[in-house]
Amino acid sequence: MEIAVRSQVADPARAKLALSGELGFGRVFADRMFLIRYTEGKGWHDSEIVPYGPLPLSPAAMVLHYGQEIFEGQKAYRWSDGRIGLFRPEANAARLNRSARRMCMPEIPEEIQVEATLRLVGLLRDWIPEPPSALYIRPTMIASEEALGVRAAKEYLYYIICSPVGPYFPKGFAPVRVRAETRYVRACEGGTGDAKTGGNYAGSLAAQAEAKAAGYDANLWLDAVQHRYVEEIGAMNILFVLGGKLVTSDLHGSILPGITRASILHLAREQGIPVDERRVAIDELVSAAVDGSLTESFGSGTAAVVTPVGTIGYQGKDYTIGDGKPGPMTRKFYQQITDLQYGRASDPHGWMRIIE
Repeated sequence: MEIAVRSQVADPARAKLALSGELGFGRVFADRMFLIRYTEGKGWHDSEIVPYGPLPLSPAAMVLHYGQEIFEGQKAYRWSDGRIGLFRPEANAARLNRSARRMCMPEIPEEIQVEATLRLVGLLRDWIPEPPSALYIRPTMIASEEALGVRAAKEYLYYIICSPVGPYFPKGFAPVRVRAETRYVRACEGGTGDAKTGGNYAGSLAAQAEAKAAGYDANLWLDAVQHRYVEEIGAMNILFVLGGKLVTSDLHGSILPGITRASILHLAREQGIPVDERRVAIDELVSAAVDGSLTESFGSGTAAVVTPVGTIGYQGKDYTIGDGKPGPMTRKFYQQITDLQYGRASDPHGWMRIIE
């Protein structure tokens, strides 16, 4: 794919100034972005890298009225030898296309997604901070057609923006407190829970605000029908060390198929750790926390990689997991994944894509 570049190499001083301040998460944006458009009957066309800035969008753009929008999240990591590594970008491209199918949007060839990402990140090398920070990459597709009427749009815009980021949670690798949500639901089977679309996150905000007001860091989402089975934590997958096994919910349509989750399960099986993908009831978890058989829990996702969970709140009572601190398996997988991402370990699976 030929990508037009409409801006010259930016002044590295601008990137240096941006990286010298407090990054936070998703608050600072690199000065270039990738764009490509889709028109029904013509397909994807006019790919280009342009200066970062506002998108020309009609007030009648269908994304603003009917919510046809999907996105991905991945990171680029600066290695000590000067190279840049990306973790499993092909998996992100495949997942975006799964989301596109669910939201009745056009798929974009995986090779176009990966090539655009590598090209853009290569041009933004100066914006990639030193470890443990990284460059967060946000590919997005929106319905851009100017029209009203409930139907799939005929025009779309796919773009990639980048943001140098620090830790997702301000406390870093410290246990979080989560509250099992028994009133609101994140997603249901047959809905859009296994697609990465903005509406899933918008619908979670009220419950998240209530949990934080009650002193918790995130929600522990339960299923939509019985409010019994654990599904996700905040915007991450969640895993448990329960009775010596690594246990997590199976993917049954309401849970996002996390790439970090899949990678951890792969590593666990390779290392002989028993893995059990099944429905996990909240009652089972609190009982196991009390009798000591629930020894660890952690969330997994691109933004935070692995986040230890120290406390589960349920029906007005808090339950401490293990000793309330990050456990050995939690630490192990965090170290293994981040060592791979930052080039500190070998890559026998071929998961990393390298920019020289």
